[in-house]
Amino acid sequence: MTYRMGDVQVYALRGLDLDVGRGEFVCVVGPSGSGKSTLFYILGGLMAPTSGKVVVNGEDLFKMRDSERTKLRQKLIGFVFQKYNLLPSLTARDNVELARDIAGIHEPLGKEFDDMLRLIGIDGRMSHKPRALSAGEQQRVAIARAIVNHPAILLADEPTGNLDSNNSRAVMTVLRDLNQRMNQTILVITHDTQVASYGDRILHMRDGRIEAERGYDAFCEW
Repeated sequence: MTYRMGDVQVYALRGLDLDVGRGEFVCVVGPSGSGKSTLFYILGGLMAPTSGKVVVNGEDLFKMRDSERTKLRQKLIGFVFQKYNLLPSLTARDNVELARDIAGIHEPLGKEFDDMLRLIGIDGRMSHKPRALSAGEQQRVAIARAIVNHPAILLADEPTGNLDSNNSRAVMTVLRDLNQRMNQTILVITHDTQVASYGDRILHMRDGRIEAERGYDAFCEW
């Protein structure tokens, strides 16, 4: 994956080959500028690679029409972005329910979802609009929105970046539960070693490449 900055050609990803199996929980770590976020956008079908392919559920994303790719994302993929992308005119609950409307799901949110809101500590804040929420609360609403439809694949870019340690653990516990109980495939980009410990695999990126695959203990010793 390359792009231009003025007269300079920047290599965001270089010869990267990644295979993530159904039901895996993979954490990607690496310094700023290593290509983690570019990888996130390409895997989610939000940015086209300059070469190569991305295959999701047997479908090459970039051989699809835009409308087909959009439908696949709605059905299969949930996103947690570094920027929360909450609509400021809607309450937190309305922001979450909008994701269900877009996916064509019209059943009311059930007890399981309310239990999840309690676990991550925002059950009492769902009637508030984003401007009345802290950065950490907005992040947790964005996570709730990403997982409300139980997507087969969840892509999360620094999902705990604005959370304290207690709320980080709560969020990662929810994601781990979804992974184990529903066989949900999860790919998390993080700088946090404790967050990385929830993954089945830890991939270390540098200069647009996957430099190493390590277990948690080896990663912490690096």
